[in-house]
Amino acid sequence: MTEQPDVDVDAEIGGFIRRFNESVGGINDDSNGYHETITRTCVAGVRLYLAEMPEADLLARVNGLLASPMGRRDWALRFYSRERLFSVAARRDFVEPDLAPLP
Repeated sequence: MTEQPDVDVDAEIGGFIRRFNESVGGINDDSNGYHETITRTCVAGVRLYLAEMPEADLLARVNGLLASPMGRRDWALRFYSRERLFSVAARRDFVEPDLAPLP
């Protein structure tokens, strides 16, 4: 997001992840592989972190993100119930949060 500003992350990340999954033998279907809502929620978390983070090199930003609340595996569950987040609809397309709005 910061190192290649010419990449439209919102438009392209799904294709990047799907192609990577397939290149290593993975499957993108209703129960495996790419998950649109989790990905878009993570992107929102990265943007939030970057907005709060003072300028630093890439390694410091990545390490800081991973140590922050936005880098936690369960961060999306602050906004989504498990049922909604792990639904087939949320895997296929972005669904709005049901617990709290995304930042």
